Amino acid sequence: MATKRVLITGAAGFLGSHLCDRFIREGYEVVGMDNLVTGDLRNIEHLFRLKEFDFYHHDVTKFIHVPGPLDYILHFASPASPIDYLKIPIQTLKVGALGTHNCLGLAKSKNARMLVASTSEVYGDPLVHPQTEEYWGNVNPVGPRGVYDEAKRFMESITMAYHNFHGLQTRIVRIFNTYGPRMRLNDGRALPAFIGQALRGEDLTVFGDGSQTRSFCYVDDLVEGIYRLLLSDYAYPVNIGNPTEISLLDFAKEILTLTGSSQKIIFKPLPMDDPKQRQPDITKARHLLGWEPKVSRADGLRITYEYFKSLPREELVKQPKEFNSHK
Repeated sequence: MATKRVLITGAAGFLGSHLCDRFIREGYEVVGMDNLVTGDLRNIEHLFRLKEFDFYHHDVTKFIHVPGPLDYILHFASPASPIDYLKIPIQTLKVGALGTHNCLGLAKSKNARMLVASTSEVYGDPLVHPQTEEYWGNVNPVGPRGVYDEAKRFMESITMAYHNFHGLQTRIVRIFNTYGPRMRLNDGRALPAFIGQALRGEDLTVFGDGSQTRSFCYVDDLVEGIYRLLLSDYAYPVNIGNPTEISLLDFAKEILTLTGSSQKIIFKPLPMDDPKQRQPDITKARHLLGWEPKVSRADGLRITYEYFKSLPREELVKQPKEFNSHK
């Protein structure tokens, strides 16, 4: 039986690189693709020596050509942090729209199954809690986060159109806050922001009063959920995330305890459209995929903290551009 072959876009990013690792371990041939605007080759350099791995330096918003058969396509190319998508808003919209369209066309031509990486941001600042897949969301299309939120909502819509009109096999994962090794320390999201501030001896910055909540899923758990969803027969969106909810103020206190830092917590104004609550309802994932997260936040944070501590000094001192948000 021929070895199955998978294309992973955004392969040099945080999630994409972990997916490359997983599919290599499962015996697949992996084609990684990334334009390296936000991805980093260091995340996948350990794979370059493997005959099972090929890398294409390519922008998926341009026509995609991959010679040979493909069994699966996982579309993970996209800026994912507020700092990135506010800096490159048009590219963010294009990768969600043109990039998804190009990947779907490739999947159709190769008769490949395609999974797209959507996000909990399709729910916006939710009026329903926890968020189920049936909730349509509360999104401001012209607000600062709209370029990311609406790119992902369009991604879901065109993916379902290809499924319904062309009969393409498609899967949609809605990813909630995920963390682990290979996150960028300076990408502006809550977990790396807090750990980075603690490592630099700075006070931890919490926006608003810190009562807004997030739910953090360790990357290995997320990858397992994605893998099971890809191989399932379910075409509609599925939430993958950890339903254990925590306020950002309590989370900041956890980071201070973890790092042994004596720094203070300071408060800044809550930004426009910042979600007040974020917690996945994972009933579908449990029922359809037999999936739920296994790694506790305490264990995952210890692993992630050790990773950040091991980074070169120049990575630690890099400061992100100011952006008042904890995605």
